[in-house]
Amino acid sequence: MGRRIVLSMLGLGAAGVVAAPQLQRGLEAFLGAAADKDPTGLTELLPNGGGFRYYSVVSSVPRKDESSYRLTVDGLVDRPATYTLDQLRALPQTRTVRDVQCVTGWRVPQTPFSGVKLSALLDAAGVRPEGKAIRFTCFDGVYNESLTLSQARRDDVLVALRMQDKPVSHSHGGPVRLYVAPMYFYKSAKWLSGITVTSDVRPGYWEERGYDVDAWVGRSNGRTDAPTV
Repeated sequence: MGRRIVLSMLGLGAAGVVAAPQLQRGLEAFLGAAADKDPTGLTELLPNGGGFRYYSVVSSVPRKDESSYRLTVDGLVDRPATYTLDQLRALPQTRTVRDVQCVTGWRVPQTPFSGVKLSALLDAAGVRPEGKAIRFTCFDGVYNESLTLSQARRDDVLVALRMQDKPVSHSHGGPVRLYVAPMYFYKSAKWLSGITVTSDVRPGYWEERGYDVDAWVGRSNGRTDAPTV
């Protein structure tokens, strides 16, 4: 093999290393935009360069930013509250790194999430004695989820503002999503808009369709995946 060919191959390899992050971000953006407008759901079958797949239960989701995003905390609490994105960013932030495990089988290892501990928002609201569970609603207008109060108070349950050390993108459920580290990813509701304290657990969107309400990785839904904790 001639010197010119070797140098050309090395140059192409270096260019590939430099371009790889941009190509991955471009692929993520393309698949996210396509999934947001895909009524067939076929884009959900395609993993992007980061290993994630895009899921939405509606054909499109409105976009929220600093001026339009609001998160409400209400229900069986003494001090209902509404937070803007800037107010959530101003609160103490927690970073955790865990595997993300989907109940359909795919896993993305060692994924950083950062945000406000859900327990901190519940403490600020003052949960009443009759409050035993949390219901989460989303600004897609359809999706919802739930946790028991003890599950919600875990240190690894976040109202996440950052994912992979970047602001949570729209296609990943941003600007704010739930992250429930020890459970299958369907519990980590995207496009989070409401946190309501209730007297009992109300099954979420996928639980109403047969998934387990308690979704511990490796101990539910008939799966034996390695736990993420």
